[in-house]
Amino acid sequence: GSCTVKTCWMRLPPFRLIGDNLKDRFDGASRVMVSNSGSIRNTGGRKSRYNFQLKPYNPDHKPPGVKDLVYLDPSPLFCERNP
Repeated sequence: GSCTVKTCWMRLPPFRLIGDNLKDRFDGASRVMVSNSGSIRNTGGRKSRYNFQLKPYNPDHKPPGVKDLVYLDPSPLFCERNP
């Protein structure tokens, strides 16, 4: 008889594709605020593992999704002198 070895290698997508995906998320990032609450449930009806919830800084925007990139404070302007 003969034996055959089959090896499956996990592969990453091309680096360019990863970069483009991250750039798209960065461009669509949402500013959020932290809302504290002890009885928060996620959309599946289960209790959230964290004791806080992220809410949009602008109430006209929808809440961020699980894969959305968010930030709490705008980045400083590094080219301007500190006050």
